[in-house]
Amino acid sequence: LAKKYGPVFSFYFGRTPAVFIHGFTAAKAALVIQGTEFAGRTAFPITDAIANKKGLLTLRYGEVWKGQRKFSRMLFRNFRLSKKSVEEKNLEETAYLIQAFTDNMSIPFDPYEFLDTAAANVICAIIFGKRLEYDNRFFRTLLDEIHQGSKMTAGPWALLYNEVPLVRNLPLPHQTILTTAKKIDVFIQKEVEEHKVTLTPGEPRDFTDAYLEEMQKREKKASGFEEEQLRILLSDLFMAGTETMAATLQWILLYLVAFPEIQEKCWKEIDTVLGNKASLKYEDRGKLPYTNAVIHEIQRVSNVIPLGLPHAPIKDVQLFGYKIPKDTMVFINIQSAHRDESQWKFPNEFNPSNFLNEEGEFVKPEAFLAFSA
Repeated sequence: LAKKYGPVFSFYFGRTPAVFIHGFTAAKAALVIQGTEFAGRTAFPITDAIANKKGLLTLRYGEVWKGQRKFSRMLFRNFRLSKKSVEEKNLEETAYLIQAFTDNMSIPFDPYEFLDTAAANVICAIIFGKRLEYDNRFFRTLLDEIHQGSKMTAGPWALLYNEVPLVRNLPLPHQTILTTAKKIDVFIQKEVEEHKVTLTPGEPRDFTDAYLEEMQKREKKASGFEEEQLRILLSDLFMAGTETMAATLQWILLYLVAFPEIQEKCWKEIDTVLGNKASLKYEDRGKLPYTNAVIHEIQRVSNVIPLGLPHAPIKDVQLFGYKIPKDTMVFINIQSAHRDESQWKFPNEFNPSNFLNEEGEFVKPEAFLAFSA
């Protein structure tokens, strides 16, 4: 469609018009040059039924959205959890993951559940200050239901729910999405209640503690810092963080197996930098240009979120000569930016050189938009 109609084109999802933005130049114009104008989110009945227009992924643009986003970003950048940094939490979970792989090396096994649970535990450590064991069946079942619900949210039953109000109370498959959302909310509500009882003022252990303290400092109605908003925000972080991280880890494992020569080169670079140390640290990434390039290249070619989350202009906007009305559903085609022949040395092949300069130093091209939309 982009070849025929250009970088900005539209079609309908049922009765709902949607605009697609294709290629890096157009994506940059929307996300960077007119980033504020495109900062809104599309209203979907199915997601509003789940999140009640709260959280962060579906929260409408405005002062509450700005406050929630600013607070969340500040915590993830600066917060130390239970006197342990996020990096230390990640290293702990990495050790558990390695042990799980080691324990199963004598038999064929699917690494998916281990990678998925590890990703979920990284998020749980940040937001709840705890992790769950890999053989915890409740946790495993919850994760499986989350992934199934996420697929259905992007599928035909969710579209039917959005477009035909008469079917919303019928016992059709879309009810699975709502049932899963309730289970997640019960799980999160239990964690929040435990935190309210065990919270020590001035000593936040995790994201939930920090948010509860912030709630006490602010006027709830004016700021948007209230308990339902916290629960939906935690749900957003838990589901989105787990799915993107787990999918990325699976792609990394697949590409390293498929390209053993690249795996070998990464191993040698890591081994050299590791030396006699017990583990690598985040600060070591500058010494690992090739490994860093491989990770980014896998993200580029795998496109875990090829269209990102749908945006919506907060007012009528002009883009490449086209008028896009306020609240129109807008998709940014991240995959098209990652395959843009004007931006990449090797746009249509897996090649870590896309992220290396002539001196072998890591560079991140402007067209790399993984998770940016």
